[in-house]
Amino acid sequence: MAQQHSFLTHQRFLLGTFASNCAGGMTVSKLPERWVANWQNNLRLGKLLDEAGIDFMLPIARWIGYGGETDFHGSVLETMTWAAALLASTQRITVFATIHATANHPVVVAKQIATLSQVSGERVGLNIVAGWNKPEYEALGLTLPDDHETRYGYAQEWFDFIRKLWREDKAFDWNGRYFTTKGSYGDPRPASPPPIINAAGSPQGREFAVNNANFLFTPAIDLERSKVEIAELRAQGKNAGRDVDVLTFSHVVCRPTEAEARAELKRQLDSADWGAVDNLVRLQFAHAHSFPHDLLALIRERMATGHGGFPLVGTPEQVAEGIASLHAAGFRGTTLSFLDYAQEFPYFRDTVLPLLAQRGIR
Repeated sequence: MAQQHSFLTHQRFLLGTFASNCAGGMTVSKLPERWVANWQNNLRLGKLLDEAGIDFMLPIARWIGYGGETDFHGSVLETMTWAAALLASTQRITVFATIHATANHPVVVAKQIATLSQVSGERVGLNIVAGWNKPEYEALGLTLPDDHETRYGYAQEWFDFIRKLWREDKAFDWNGRYFTTKGSYGDPRPASPPPIINAAGSPQGREFAVNNANFLFTPAIDLERSKVEIAELRAQGKNAGRDVDVLTFSHVVCRPTEAEARAELKRQLDSADWGAVDNLVRLQFAHAHSFPHDLLALIRERMATGHGGFPLVGTPEQVAEGIASLHAAGFRGTTLSFLDYAQEFPYFRDTVLPLLAQRGIR
């Protein structure tokens, strides 16, 4: 596995989608036209993105919803099988599987990713989740450790085991704190290591991302603050002998006029499922450091329309300007979400992508 994965050699600002495998996507809404995350819609979207040259699709792994009137994210397509079906149905786009380390054995995951690597011609990526959603762990019969050291200590051994399976061509015994095996090996192996994403906010999580991931996935709330964080993370990576880039996520409301876009954003907010929003915010406060806690109270509305993502609201020119501001802040790319991905993406494709090309970032 000597060569670098092609996804990591792109020079353009990376664009993807996020959470299209989840009911509602990133919009915690009661609107009847909110995203329906069935296979037919995901296949339609995947083909649209693939043909438009969008770089990747990133799913959320979720096992229970957030309650409220809609049980936001209560219906979710499992990510490894979702990725397999999309990769077999597309030609160019990279598709990530989002995997909870504690719910998936490393030998199984190593084999699954190697299989998808063959299926797709090396277009699969892995998004590692160390764990944060306690009710979800309870629904799986698992215990979420209270301390981040234990969560990331487990994730580190889990991923070390996977990397050895991808690297070694002979059987080996694994004697660790969390796994003890005899005669483990992985065949086939990916031709090149797949791109790795990790979302982390705690110091332990950031250290894990710097040491293992190609991309840290983090919110963009205050871009001046983001510039400092990105510079610090890259320096931390350099000190560890690694190049680590930073991705963020955005929610798009793009219309011909700013007034239309603002009216649509208000319509989405007016129909938010606030019970689910508040459950989501409460869980983020209790168990995760993905969002800066001192800013979380300020972004309740962003949680409702975009799951806390950076708002790209306005005309195509304003949306392109917003994406350019993320690029200028140092982000390597962003995911995009829409109230209805497949319905709204074509307008973004036709109006915003050419503006990004003119700016030289696509």
